[in-house]
Amino acid sequence: MTSIGTMIKEIIIPHRKGNIRLNPEFVVLEDAHIHGFLLGTDYQMMYGIDIYKSKNRNINIAELLNEFREGQSSTTLTSKQKLSLLKMLRKNRTAFAIGEEPLGKIRCHDIELYLHVERFYPPMLRRPPYPESLETRKEIEKHLNELLDMDVIRKIGHNEIVEMTTPVLITWHDGKSRLCGDFRALNNYTRADRYPIPRIPHALDKLEKSEYITKMDCMKGFHQNGVKPNSIKLLRIIFHMGIYEYTRMPFGIKNASAHFQTMMDTIFQEEILEVWMCNFGQQELLALGHKVSGLSLAIDQNTVAAVLLKPVPKNIKEMKLFLGFASYYRVHIRNFAHITSSPYKLSSKYLVFEITKERKDAYERIKHELTNAPVCILPELKLPFKLYIDAACSQGLGAALHQRQIVDGEPRERIICYISRQLKYSEFKYGSTQD
Repeated sequence: MTSIGTMIKEIIIPHRKGNIRLNPEFVVLEDAHIHGFLLGTDYQMMYGIDIYKSKNRNINIAELLNEFREGQSSTTLTSKQKLSLLKMLRKNRTAFAIGEEPLGKIRCHDIELYLHVERFYPPMLRRPPYPESLETRKEIEKHLNELLDMDVIRKIGHNEIVEMTTPVLITWHDGKSRLCGDFRALNNYTRADRYPIPRIPHALDKLEKSEYITKMDCMKGFHQNGVKPNSIKLLRIIFHMGIYEYTRMPFGIKNASAHFQTMMDTIFQEEILEVWMCNFGQQELLALGHKVSGLSLAIDQNTVAAVLLKPVPKNIKEMKLFLGFASYYRVHIRNFAHITSSPYKLSSKYLVFEITKERKDAYERIKHELTNAPVCILPELKLPFKLYIDAACSQGLGAALHQRQIVDGEPRERIICYISRQLKYSEFKYGSTQD
């Protein structure tokens, strides 16, 4: 069939919220034995028009869009791809929290949280509540009601024996508060869980050559994990409204991350996802402090900006926090170990904290490198690599891993990562050619 022209035709489509009046442009086909109009999915998605499939099954595009309106999908997806995505999400509707949804719970007994603490419990595990300001009390009461509604905590009965209590803290981030038990004393007496945690660089490397990337976030992921009955008594918190205990895994305990990773590697179907925190079919997105795609890895400058606005560190703790943050992005910074050698010396207990000109210059240079860091490419394992090394520096060793890849139709050599470390005391005596 061939097109013989176009025409604009006014049509009126019934809709539950009132009739829709459209003036779409139609293509007229020669010798087309079609009695009626064919309306594309772009109009259906735009105006929430109902369409019918086989077996009299009604699919309402408006309902799909309304339920998943907070989930972000790529603008590069076609209308057909978006429709397929929405139908797939609709099919798995129960996996997402849309509106006021009950909190999910992992229902596999084998992966409930278990804390091993030797008895008898020392006195330092029985602690009184911290002093609270009026603002803190309001936030505690707000979070308490939310946790009670979600069955994350329960109030201790008057006749129950209480052997340990933990005070609570209110932490703030981006203007939002979070209730967290101060479990530091409990953590000191808890046997560590050695389950391996995936390394972030390895996870990012797996994105190589990915055409579409999807990111999904669990709704209060820690609180979806149950706690074994004999461990609940260890998770009792105390504040001005009494004593409560966690029946789900809380924030701040020693083995929370290891247990959560165990759960992720074991079971997914009981997890409830936060739809507004999900991104679907993206060619690039922000994740783990980076801007990632199937081809490259860059620093998320929104994350860096908040740190760079802070003044020069005034004590060892602030300096360690800054260096730890910068070290997370060290693969993007050439000669990172050499640049930070002077600030790192402040970690020694034998030195008095002092911001000299050399250390201030190093601090400013790190900030400059973070904001001007190169975009690293993801490695292609089937292609050869180039390794450039530098052992001429008196403060440390450095290297750069490169690879020649096709970029915009032309072969180009690009950086994959920078590698560096400081010299040990005995290594200062080595010559540049010694192993």
